[in-house]
Amino acid sequence: MKEMNSTIKNILGNAYPVIQNNIFRMIGTISPKTLASIQYQRGFGRKIDWNDPKDINEKINWLKFNTDTTAWTTLADKFRVREHVERMGLGNMLVQLYGHWDDAEDINWDALPRQFIMKTNNGSGEVFICKDKAKIDTAAWTATFKTQLAMKFGRSMGEPHYNRIKPCIIAEELLDCRKQPIPSSSLIDYKIWSFDGKPAYIWACYNRTHASVQVALYDLDWNFHPEYSISTPHYILADKPMPKPKSLDQMLHAAAVLSKGFPELRVDLYEVDDKPYFGELTFSSAAGFNDFYTPEFLRILGDLTILNK
Repeated sequence: MKEMNSTIKNILGNAYPVIQNNIFRMIGTISPKTLASIQYQRGFGRKIDWNDPKDINEKINWLKFNTDTTAWTTLADKFRVREHVERMGLGNMLVQLYGHWDDAEDINWDALPRQFIMKTNNGSGEVFICKDKAKIDTAAWTATFKTQLAMKFGRSMGEPHYNRIKPCIIAEELLDCRKQPIPSSSLIDYKIWSFDGKPAYIWACYNRTHASVQVALYDLDWNFHPEYSISTPHYILADKPMPKPKSLDQMLHAAAVLSKGFPELRVDLYEVDDKPYFGELTFSSAAGFNDFYTPEFLRILGDLTILNK
């Protein structure tokens, strides 16, 4: 099978990933669970155990297709989650919202400040940064967001809760990367693995580019755990720990509050100028195909995820 795949790749060349992704999207439209089974076996070389899931990847996939994920759709929506964060008493952690639009043609460029970020509410990592509004091509940005609004981000990885999000565009405050615990070309993303109100581990991501991101794993006491991570071309393992964020206790409190009632949830936060900011809520980390942790750590996270079968 591997030899056949290699032959097909050689024949199709650069067209192979596009064709493959289109096939996955088609399968994901017809049967997201079938696609998840295919993606899991491709990634880990074994079938997913739907009847007795054990590690975090199996349990995320089990939750996707065996529970009511209506709340996932609302809370994974980067615009509509803001109301939930406010309702949970954490409104002071929200970055300033400058506007939201259902149609790219309706973006009010004149009303935006000189600097801002812009993204869709259902995307994954596609953030456009404006440091000087006078220098951006608004027509090109409008065209790009028209395309993004038409995309269904959950289809290629078997995440139906993303497909149900009503897409829109949001513009928010640009946080200053220079005011962080360490120099980083991007915001340091503190991704807190939490389990029904109990934070457990922090996955810190920084120096993010389109090609790669540096990563480091910590426990709640900020002990560095490189032994649980796998370095890949995209996920580059940090060679030393970074300083503990000064607002860590506030971050952990927020993670506890926001994850209550969910078997597993990754609460993504930032810290700028010693103040914590809300990023997003992620129910299906890496779509349930996390390949940058060791099998031991995947099982640790799985054991912390209690399923209500």
